[in-house]
Amino acid sequence: MSQFKGNVRYRFRADDHDMNIVIEGDAEWVEQHVESLGLSGVGWTMPSGTAVKATDLSSVSEQRKRAGVDIEMSDEPENAPPLDMGPTPDPSRIPVVRRPIGELDLTGEIAKTGIKAPERPDPIALMEMMDDLDPPHPVQGSTSVDPMAEAWLRELLQIVVRDHGTTALKTEDIEEIASKYIGNREGTALEVWLESLFSAGKLVKVHGGESVGWGPSPKWLSGRF
Repeated sequence: MSQFKGNVRYRFRADDHDMNIVIEGDAEWVEQHVESLGLSGVGWTMPSGTAVKATDLSSVSEQRKRAGVDIEMSDEPENAPPLDMGPTPDPSRIPVVRRPIGELDLTGEIAKTGIKAPERPDPIALMEMMDDLDPPHPVQGSTSVDPMAEAWLRELLQIVVRDHGTTALKTEDIEEIASKYIGNREGTALEVWLESLFSAGKLVKVHGGESVGWGPSPKWLSGRF
């Protein structure tokens, strides 16, 4: 251990005898105790970190430092409230932004970040996109009542979410755009089928005003349901 100087930590552990020895202090002092215990040649020694000096102290810490109290290693009980709450807050360093209520332009602020506002997709454009798609693979799983219709609905909602940033479509829009792809379901038959997908956790229901919207759950949309 003579190659070490300053504070070091010696550690020896023997699991067979449930023994764990730790000696920490000045290198020469530690070496003397290791030799007196007959532990020379076993265990290991490593330099221990030096104490970090605190800076930017609060008034409480400054008083304790002048009184000779160790700031880093205190003998205060663990459950005792802290005496040092840090530097006194400086309100002048906090920027103040004032504006009349209601004058914040949310659309303009969002546009500054480069995020586009969601657009309501045009049903006619969605119908044309659906016509251009290749038939998807039927949905796999025992919970699917109509695997092919469900696959087409997933294709539609995938376009709506990923290309238009919209989270749901109204029941009327789904009927107008994709009725022929989802087994010609209309009206009550369509609502009952969408409700069954909602109950299975494949769709989410969005209530808005006088209409109800349907959006895909992320797991179902990625084909992992």
